[in-house]
Amino acid sequence: MIYKIVYDKNTRLRVRVGRDIFTREEGYGLIETLSKYDFIDEVTISHKNGSILIFYNDVNKKAEILKILDKISKDDLYEGKATDEIKSKEISDNFFINLSKKILTRYLLEIILPIPLKKLRILYYASDYILKGLDSLTSFRVDVALLDGTATAASLYHGNFASVGSMMFLLSISDMLEEYTMQKTKNTLKSSLALNIDNVWKIEEDDKGNEIESLFPLSDIKKHDKIRIRTGAIIPVDGVITDGDGMINESSMTGESLAVHKTVGRAVHAGTVVEEGSIAVEVLSVNDETRLNKIIDMIEDSEELKANIQSKAEDLADSIVPYSLLTTALTYLFTRNVVKALSVLMVDFSCAVKLTTPISVISAMREASDNRMMVKGGKHLEAFAKADTIVFDKTGTLTNASPVLVKVIPCGKYSEEDVLRISACIEEHFAHSVATAIVNKADEEGLHHEEEHSEVEYIVAHGISTTYHGEKAIIGSRHFVEEDEGVKFTKKQEKIIDKNIERYSVIYLAIGGKLQGILCIDDPVRDEASDVISKLKELGITNIVMLTGDSENAAKTIAENLGITKYQSQVLPEDKANIIQDIKKEGHNVIMVGDGINDSPALSAADVSVAMRNSSDIAREVADISLLSDDLYDLVTLRLLSTGMLDKINANYSHIVLFNSTLIGLGILGVITPDTSSLLHNLSTMLFGIRSTKSVLNSSNQNELTTQSSTV
Repeated sequence: MIYKIVYDKNTRLRVRVGRDIFTREEGYGLIETLSKYDFIDEVTISHKNGSILIFYNDVNKKAEILKILDKISKDDLYEGKATDEIKSKEISDNFFINLSKKILTRYLLEIILPIPLKKLRILYYASDYILKGLDSLTSFRVDVALLDGTATAASLYHGNFASVGSMMFLLSISDMLEEYTMQKTKNTLKSSLALNIDNVWKIEEDDKGNEIESLFPLSDIKKHDKIRIRTGAIIPVDGVITDGDGMINESSMTGESLAVHKTVGRAVHAGTVVEEGSIAVEVLSVNDETRLNKIIDMIEDSEELKANIQSKAEDLADSIVPYSLLTTALTYLFTRNVVKALSVLMVDFSCAVKLTTPISVISAMREASDNRMMVKGGKHLEAFAKADTIVFDKTGTLTNASPVLVKVIPCGKYSEEDVLRISACIEEHFAHSVATAIVNKADEEGLHHEEEHSEVEYIVAHGISTTYHGEKAIIGSRHFVEEDEGVKFTKKQEKIIDKNIERYSVIYLAIGGKLQGILCIDDPVRDEASDVISKLKELGITNIVMLTGDSENAAKTIAENLGITKYQSQVLPEDKANIIQDIKKEGHNVIMVGDGINDSPALSAADVSVAMRNSSDIAREVADISLLSDDLYDLVTLRLLSTGMLDKINANYSHIVLFNSTLIGLGILGVITPDTSSLLHNLSTMLFGIRSTKSVLNSSNQNELTTQSSTV
């Protein structure tokens, strides 16, 4: 590639290869090629002038980057796809370019066009507003279109061309901002739905006809290939189950929170999740052809992405119209002064209301992203602000989800080492945090655990069942061991359990129908949990609920230490969603915070749901908001951000009504002319719009949060 270095400083390098050397799509491919190198952090490309901007992290790598560019030829270029970050940047760039063009065009034409041509131009564009107003009138709708059309027609009739031009200019900017808001929101939602899966387990046959599984890039998977998906994994393709069965969570497709049991011959879809089981799937559609991607494409035509408060803003704007028209009519009726009536008519409350609300919402969503929180739509921020109840799943949310095994107590014929070895041997097949704690402890003790059992069966959120030396072996919760499997505990064993259960989570190992060992797991709560809960209460979330599978005593201790107002112990996964529904029936608006496979029904049931950073695939899929850092203080930031957004919008409403009412009063009194009324109204609209872009997290809040996080 022939290029010219146009900027070279520190770890930033810009080269230019010339116009039309590569297309936009080939530019995306070039970004993919360069981004594969770990010393290149970011690549920005302009296909229009052939500019390539490279940010790298090692000053000694510049020569290597230039060599890479030297080796790229025209034949090496290929068409790639824009990442979500690139799409978002392009949306913003296009908006600001178009906005700049509109502003420059308006004021340039004001200077160079003669007055007759300026009037013709205004008449041309005004006709659209007048026709829309006539449509509302003939359809008996009293809405913003009718007010705009009436104001435009009346002003033109009385020769106020400058007022009409200013009004249309502001309304066009409002429409641009609304479209920009919608595009950004849609792109965020599409990003959250898109599957970020690189590799899958492909099933093939070896020379002897035996099935083998190998890791393949998803991009290499073709129609009629077979892949294996196991518990907790997202299904990356559309296809048909050819082997096995599983509980499939299809909430991303159907909105139904309960998993569906699917067996051989049943169809599965990309974006759904295997909650339990292992399935082999014959691929029927992959990548852009999947049902999920078709749904994502449908988002382009959706009008259901606005926050409720945006819709309310539009309704409010329409509801004010009759009063504006009535005030204008009464002003003319009592004063018989056309100038005063026009001064009232030129004050359009709806213009500022419609402009500032979407700006406030998209500004808050951008600020959430800056604070490493992914919000799938403005309506979820609104729901978070209005919530009065927050429900925490204990493990992984209030705790660090990194439990450790602190005590092993033998209760039968096996020694302490045997209990730990057998437990580790069974648990190593499943990658959940408690299993990891048991396996890690066995490794620390130097215990070698060979496969001395048959195939294991994982019963979601209960435990594991297998056969050990001809006897049934189970490991899991007390509910699973005692109630489901009928293992009886002796009085001596009960005393041991009572002694440990207040402090630890207890796992039970039973072999041959008898309890053989107790494993005590410690998963301490996060250092910041108590302070976060306290601050959430201060911010209006007065009802703090904790759900846990722990014993009553252990749950009570944690709740008292953290200031939790209500808790439920020994909760089964299938009960969590019912508990959320019961809380909602009591009239509460509920936030659910979770991280595990078993939390997905509850996350779906809540008014707004939050997934922690290290959540399972299904939790992130179902949740409305995903935290991208591992800090509970993000919940406080989210509350401040969401309530700040609503406070800003409500303050805008009050100030808009106050200011414009003042203009109407001055117009009625004859203090200001229609031109002045229009000018002040339009100027105030722009100022309210600029104000709406400002951060809702003031510096004092940010400093306080930073201080809190740094002391944890």
